Amino acid sequence: MYKIMIADDEGIVIDALRFIIQKNFGDSCMIESAKSGRSVIELAERFRPDIALMDIQMPGINGIEAMKEIRKENANIVFVVISAYDKFDYAKEAINLGVLEYINKPIEQNKIVEILKRAMKIVDNERERRSNDLRTREKLEIVVPFIENGFIYSVLFQENYAEDTENYKRLLGIEEDSGSMMVIECGESSKNGHFTNPIGSGVKVQSFYQDLRTIVKEFFPVSAVGSIMANKVIVFIPAKMMEEEKEYEGRIELIENTRKMVRKLKQRIDVSFRVGIGGISSLDEIENSYKEALKSLRFAQGSVVHAKDLPIKTEYEKDYPIETERKLFEKVENGDVNGSVTEARTFFDWMVENYSDHEEDIRLKVLEFALWAEKIAYSSGGMTYRFTVRHDYLNTINSMKDYEELRFWFLDKIADACRNIENKKQESSLSIVEKAKEYMKENYSKDLSLDEVSKVVNISPYYFSKLFKEEDGTNFIDYLTEIRMDKAKMLLMDKNLSMKEICIAVGYADPNYFSRTFKKNVGVTPTEYREGKGENGV
Repeated sequence: MYKIMIADDEGIVIDALRFIIQKNFGDSCMIESAKSGRSVIELAERFRPDIALMDIQMPGINGIEAMKEIRKENANIVFVVISAYDKFDYAKEAINLGVLEYINKPIEQNKIVEILKRAMKIVDNERERRSNDLRTREKLEIVVPFIENGFIYSVLFQENYAEDTENYKRLLGIEEDSGSMMVIECGESSKNGHFTNPIGSGVKVQSFYQDLRTIVKEFFPVSAVGSIMANKVIVFIPAKMMEEEKEYEGRIELIENTRKMVRKLKQRIDVSFRVGIGGISSLDEIENSYKEALKSLRFAQGSVVHAKDLPIKTEYEKDYPIETERKLFEKVENGDVNGSVTEARTFFDWMVENYSDHEEDIRLKVLEFALWAEKIAYSSGGMTYRFTVRHDYLNTINSMKDYEELRFWFLDKIADACRNIENKKQESSLSIVEKAKEYMKENYSKDLSLDEVSKVVNISPYYFSKLFKEEDGTNFIDYLTEIRMDKAKMLLMDKNLSMKEICIAVGYADPNYFSRTFKKNVGVTPTEYREGKGENGV
């Protein structure tokens, strides 16, 4: 159905156009008309036409001005100008308004029909485009929450961080490499800053999840909203690292926006809400912001609490190299010997440069960091803890004559902790793979599967397959086939054994499949091998 509006001050013209349209297009068109500029504008607002046949000269507001007003409210309307005036200025202005055609009276039926068909084609194309846009938006409404939740999971738990985060950012239109984590908590009455009935409230909010997302996006358009976990929703707000003065202004604006959001959430969902907001962190440290948001909810009672406003928080002296410290222990956790030693050396140099006359404090910091690194190594299983293993640490560092000697001891302890972690990882991987290989060598005659062998070494099939390939350079099935082929070549030397017996002995139930596999891997058939033709048919 096409809505067509006829605007002309001559009734005979309106009747003629109506007749032509009904004759050629029948019931596919709905027609309305108006005879003055003001009435045509009012009709367009009410009728919302797809196509408008417009006269230029009408009483009151002329056709050009009327089209300008109509275009403001209906950007996709198709205008066709029909005028008794062949004036260049009118035609030029009509073209600027995106008029499809400018034709002169008297009206030719064939010309009108041809123009209307073109106009209808434009309307059809626009409807199709609009329909496609709506379908795309509908799909996005389903897909985007999953992408946003994946992004939050990726940055918060650092799962496949290097591979996935940039893709998530591109899909979500996030340009910043830093931001704040916001935790929205729901419940009923609040007692000492804690909600009652968190589970019931979480279930209720789940049914209003799309409304919650919409409201959060209203106040924070470029954000990532996670799924509901118990009675909490995690939200990432992108932001740029900024100077302290600007950071304060940004924080105040963020808090005010969040307060408005909380009020609207409560009005819409009829549940009480509290929001904790963490400080701005880079994406690879965003877990800190998340923890700060949770801490804000735990230690404060307001409806919106920012971590920076909490009275209890860790403060560092102005030039303390907190970033160097963070990188140092991050590299220790990864078993990165060279990286951790580099960061440790940088930190030690900072101490000597700034506090060379505070020898006892430097010794204490060296001891603190050495113990911290070892604690990480113990936690990762890289070292066996013995109560007396550190009995000489205090005497050793106190007996050192200069900073160079202390530096050497410090870097050595950091490197040892890293090596223990890395060695443990390698030993663990090798131990698993070697155990699997031994099992395969002992049981190759059985119908072995990846699932069965991974169960023997007590890890998931996926991880076992990946680990086996990394350590051995070949995959599970190729290694098993190699064992079976080697055993088959030995058995083929015994002329008393039949092919079927050999086939079963090396783990194959189908002789034909065994023969094909043997030729693929050895180069000749089992029979040819037994006859002494060699591994390449020689």
